[in-house]
Amino acid sequence: MPARNAATTLENTVGAIPPDWVDEILLVDDHSSDDTVDVATRLGLRVIWHPHNTGYGGNQKTCYLDALNRGADVVVMLHPDGQYEPHLIPDIVRPILDGEADLVLGSRLLDPDGAIAGGMPRWKYAANRFLTVVECRALGVEFAELHTGYRAYSRDMLLGVPFLRNALDFSFDSEMLFQAISLGFRVTEVPVRTIYHDDASSVDFRNGVIYGTKTLVALARVKLHQAGVWRSRKYERVVKHEKPEVAA
Repeated sequence: MPARNAATTLENTVGAIPPDWVDEILLVDDHSSDDTVDVATRLGLRVIWHPHNTGYGGNQKTCYLDALNRGADVVVMLHPDGQYEPHLIPDIVRPILDGEADLVLGSRLLDPDGAIAGGMPRWKYAANRFLTVVECRALGVEFAELHTGYRAYSRDMLLGVPFLRNALDFSFDSEMLFQAISLGFRVTEVPVRTIYHDDASSVDFRNGVIYGTKTLVALARVKLHQAGVWRSRKYERVVKHEKPEVAA
């Protein structure tokens, strides 16, 4: 759970997580100014605190590094603000557990009412659809949505994708997805619904434009890499996988 100022929504979100489907809940606090750490600690979560703000992408890097070091086989990214429904975690992880996927996207646009009925602003819906269509055509894939924040990753994918080279901001998610697709990992999507409310984190129009622009720049870099014009280690599969054991 990448968190920043989530004290008012965290307890309800954690309470809705199916306990039989989760071995451990990790919350990485990105230098919140509220009581997020105190609430997370009271709830018995594993908490990592950033002494300064690193951004949404930087937060996720810490999340995945810690999960890998603790031996996680499947890692689910769930926002603590209650925007995504925790009870859908079984649907999100099942394709990975069944050996059918390495990355599962919780798509709000597979269900026509999954986004609009949940309160997604229409400008954000239109931008999401536009970016998804452009990206799918450029990458030769077909998905309903490529901009969801509800995702599950297999251990193999997190070990094989050099995500530490990715951006520190919201474009981290797009880069992660481009890496998965270009490196040949299996990606699928399942329908989810989103819930927009006053306490939910949301990207405003200005930051949405910045995010969209950075996403398109990242897409251009993928295509340049694939064409051999602009090579980047960001889009090269990691060969060495597991952490070596250190003798005492």
